[in-house]
Amino acid sequence: MDPAGRARGQGATAGGLLLRAAAAAKGLREDLWGAAALPWRSLSRIPKREGLGEEDTAVAGHELLLPNERSFQNAAKSNNLDLMEKLFEKKVNINVVNNMNRTALHFAVGRNHLSAVDFLLKHKARVDVADKDGMSALHFATQSNHVRIVEYLIQDLHLKDLNQPDEKGRKPFLLAAERGHVEMIEKLTFLNLHTSEKDKGGNTALHLAAKHGHSPAVQVLLAQWQDINEMNEKQQTPLHVAADRGNVELVETLLKAGCDLKAVDKQGKTALAVASRSNHSLVVGMLIKAERYYAWREEHHESIRDPSTGFTLTFKQDHSLETRHIRTLLWDLAYHQLKANEWQRLARSWNFTDDQIRAIEEQWSGNESFREHGHRALLIWLHGTLMTQGDPAKQLYEELVHAGFPKLAEKTRHFKSKTDSNSKKCVVS
Repeated sequence: MDPAGRARGQGATAGGLLLRAAAAAKGLREDLWGAAALPWRSLSRIPKREGLGEEDTAVAGHELLLPNERSFQNAAKSNNLDLMEKLFEKKVNINVVNNMNRTALHFAVGRNHLSAVDFLLKHKARVDVADKDGMSALHFATQSNHVRIVEYLIQDLHLKDLNQPDEKGRKPFLLAAERGHVEMIEKLTFLNLHTSEKDKGGNTALHLAAKHGHSPAVQVLLAQWQDINEMNEKQQTPLHVAADRGNVELVETLLKAGCDLKAVDKQGKTALAVASRSNHSLVVGMLIKAERYYAWREEHHESIRDPSTGFTLTFKQDHSLETRHIRTLLWDLAYHQLKANEWQRLARSWNFTDDQIRAIEEQWSGNESFREHGHRALLIWLHGTLMTQGDPAKQLYEELVHAGFPKLAEKTRHFKSKTDSNSKKCVVS
């Protein structure tokens, strides 16, 4: 290649490269298909060189490659088009694989080097080669969130046959969800490469996003998902997975979507039982709030109010200024007034289930745990009262009397009057 030509090649923009490649896309696709050693029913593995067994490749690694071949792969990694051109002119095998069965195309795609990818495909590099994990160039682009390369492969070259599962049974869409790449999820959906298929562990894209704590990705997936209660091989729903991880934001997102709170896994555990076993007290409280709230909605049918007209629907801890006084009252009741076992009696009068009470009790922190447990139960009760537009202070007084705690009811009334008075003094001062 003459110096002037090389300079022009190096100065070309990615957009110019793509335009030239797109103009020859039809011929290129025919060449790519003709270069494949196997039909496009599955991605192919290029055989290893003779004389190297599995153990040899694991130890030797780079010894699979000749010096020029190794230099070519390194040039693809660093986007060195000049060196790639020189080595190509020396008849280097551009499809050679390393000990992981990866070609130069894998590396160019993985490093997001669009110019190197364009060079390789124009020189008829094979696109059907999968590495030892069953991952093709499209898998690499997807898991690395290289949206423009995915557009190039799918939109410009129409290589949708690359949309195959890897060794774990995961198509590129599942990898995008697993990595939490929202832009890639949206792009693959636009390209009609989204899927509700499961991997070999029975996980959907929603399971994988939940498992790795990607709340924004879960929100995007929920907008297009038909069955949010799909189960994997362990009979876990995405809510089970999120509860086991103790991810508050993720659990909040799934609860608002209306996940099935009664679904049980292979061990017969609900999401509540899973969160309790894993000692995630915040998530336990959220799940109990949701169980009670949705039970109330089901009971009241048409009379259910829209939460947007009052308190915003949330199952997370309440830190609002509007509820500060009543929360202070409940803290005093739990830590200074209620005795051991009394909070359970009060909880049952509020229709807490035995499973809900056990889930609260399972977070043990010593002989004084009952105070913390009581406080958590009171805050859960407060959430339900606010969601149903009740007057918390009035209802607390009446329900303490009804549950057989008249003296405590009077103490809470005096405490509220005292805190109200102190609040007014602070405002005046």
